[in-house]
Amino acid sequence: MTTNTLLVERFKSYFKILHESDLSQLRDIYAEQILFKDPVHEIRGLVELEDYFTSLCADLSDCRFEYLDEMVSDRAAYVKWMMHFKHPRLGNRLISVRGVSHLKLGDKIEYHEDFYDMGAMLYEQLPLIGNVTRWLRLRLAS
Repeated sequence: MTTNTLLVERFKSYFKILHESDLSQLRDIYAEQILFKDPVHEIRGLVELEDYFTSLCADLSDCRFEYLDEMVSDRAAYVKWMMHFKHPRLGNRLISVRGVSHLKLGDKIEYHEDFYDMGAMLYEQLPLIGNVTRWLRLRLAS
């Protein structure tokens, strides 16, 4: 197993059950100058990333990842996943969202960008906005 494969396995293991993860272990996975991006945030540095995950996990009653596929090369990896989570502000029901993480690798992860459907994660879960979002998806698909 290559060093990059081991790093990706450590990444996947850490996020498998995110709400139960020890946030101090982020230092074993991410470089000090990590750049993290998702559809809502851009975070620079390990301290800010730890703060972000601390805040995120405080509100979740469940968050786990199911890994679907991956591709690991010399300096990068792509990990396809399905995230299952519960959030009290979204009715505390299980919500599932498919996404992909793009990772740039060195000794640790130097860059992490998540791609996922913000509509499926948030907008479709809200009563009024969810109905409009689902209606728009149906209109665009026909």
